[in-house]
Amino acid sequence: MPTMEDPEGVTIGVLTASDRASSGDYEDLSGPEIEAFLTEILASKFKIYRKLVPDQFEDIKDALIELCDISGCSLIFTTGGTGPAPRDVTPEATLSVCDKVLPGFGERMRSISLKYVPTAILSRQVGGTRGSCLIINLPGSPRSIRETLEDLFPAIPYCIDLIGGPYILTLTERMEAYRPPHARRE
Repeated sequence: MPTMEDPEGVTIGVLTASDRASSGDYEDLSGPEIEAFLTEILASKFKIYRKLVPDQFEDIKDALIELCDISGCSLIFTTGGTGPAPRDVTPEATLSVCDKVLPGFGERMRSISLKYVPTAILSRQVGGTRGSCLIINLPGSPRSIRETLEDLFPAIPYCIDLIGGPYILTLTERMEAYRPPHARRE
């Protein structure tokens, strides 16, 4: 059963995997887009831990473990590294730290993106859990991040309820989080 909203709020990790952004060749625009979206839709208090790492399996894996196990994140969004190129290893790193895989997240994200671009079939995004943390691989472009989160986010708060995380509230005038009637807090 859901608990009262955590007075400390929810801790969210935003992990960008990019060789060029991590080396300073260009500005990370994807991580800030995730933060902007969360600021628009969350009614719950929240804090964000940001990480920017190169497209390296161990760097991504270590950052995910740190965000989950040390920073105490209940939700982590990754961006970057989900395509078919040899250096795209974010899904592999994510799966290596997850206790459970939630295939519906990847299926839904590809379905959303196919409305906009035929190359969405090349995406290898995954979702899974590590303890009471939900990890979701988002697309790499800011526009795709927004398109995906607009459609996907309503399912996320209830998933976090089910894995023992904090009860997350959205700004209902902007976005209604879906919870079955028995799981709603009055």
